[in-house]
Amino acid sequence: MLFDLGASIFSLFFLLAGAACESPKVRVVLTNDDGWAEANIRAQYTTLTEGGYEVVLSAPAQDQSGTGSLDLPPTPLLEPCEYNTCVIGSPATGYNASEPQLNYVNSFPVTSVKFGIQTLAPKFFSGSPPDIVVSGPNVGANTGISVLGSGTVGAACEAAKEDIPAIAFSGTAKTRHSYTELVAGDSSFIYSSLALSLIDILIATPKPFLPPNTILNVNFPNVTAQCASEGNFEFVLSRAFPTLIPGFDLNICNTNTLPTESSVVGNSDGCFASISVLDARTKLDAGKSAQTFVYSKLGPLLKCLS
Repeated sequence: MLFDLGASIFSLFFLLAGAACESPKVRVVLTNDDGWAEANIRAQYTTLTEGGYEVVLSAPAQDQSGTGSLDLPPTPLLEPCEYNTCVIGSPATGYNASEPQLNYVNSFPVTSVKFGIQTLAPKFFSGSPPDIVVSGPNVGANTGISVLGSGTVGAACEAAKEDIPAIAFSGTAKTRHSYTELVAGDSSFIYSSLALSLIDILIATPKPFLPPNTILNVNFPNVTAQCASEGNFEFVLSRAFPTLIPGFDLNICNTNTLPTESSVVGNSDGCFASISVLDARTKLDAGKSAQTFVYSKLGPLLKCLS
């Protein structure tokens, strides 16, 4: 009996020591431009939380797609939140009573992410800033010129300007629906699982996760019979806009010109998701040095189109 007790104490010692050495959870502010109750963002919240992240959601009360980098103080609700998730006359900012990490902001995506970073993060993260901002997944792709007007991209760019690394995710599937309609196998969960895979790899690298004033713009193709599960998809480093400048991009896959986002997600030979590195100040493609930095972080994840 004495030996058993000693062994138990010995085991307990190492269990407690291991717990003391556990890394703190990565802190995430989650936002979008489609609204706080849209299925994609709630699937992303669930997936990140179950993946071990500490998440606070701060998103518009209503669909604010296409509002770019607009920013105005939030105001009380003159109409219900989307999908009737709050009533007329609700305050300018509010939260789910049973899960206060779920917050709405009655304004634009940029305003929402600022509220998440500056107000909610200190409250929920014990005074600490978020480690990363995740914007989306957006309902519909944000490729090429559409990044300039995207609220999902605009929110990510705002985070980068506040020195928080940020990723904008978008899914080509345009099935807009409430989080209350989520079911197993929903494209929202496939997109959120793909996003988690990328985030896991990025945050496993040393800080800084991304270069200053840059974001990642990630686009997923449609969920089809061919592309029906996370394992079907592959990531390709891309650019938002075509370039005629030789050598502007880093040299990978036997070329020094990266494929455009639209050519990646529209490729019918596979299930390819595009990852572009954008300058948060201009929303244009970042240069070779930023691309190279990102490649050093995500290289094992990236594939060539051919």
